[in-house]
Amino acid sequence: MTIDDIDDKHAAAAFRRLVRHLQHRDDAQNVDLMGLAGFCRNCLSDWLAEAAGGAIDKDAAREAVYAMPYSQWKAKQPPATAEQLARMDASVAKNKAG
Repeated sequence: MTIDDIDDKHAAAAFRRLVRHLQHRDDAQNVDLMGLAGFCRNCLSDWLAEAAGGAIDKDAAREAVYAMPYSQWKAKQPPATAEQLARMDASVAKNKAG
């Protein structure tokens, strides 16, 4: 089985569970998610907006993923450290290689 063989209903349920988990784990900063996995809440929001083909704009997608306006989320986050940014840059470079 591949990911494309999974019914959209089940894939959507898993996506919602992932988003709710990230909403609950607001201690996990985006810069750390990017540093470890090469994606973050913003990526999920962008992918959602892209998948919607214009039916959902970027701001609405971010509000859905963050469960609040993005500006409110961003204001609550501490500044990224140089170490976090370096890890993120290295991780993002791996995305381009694949």
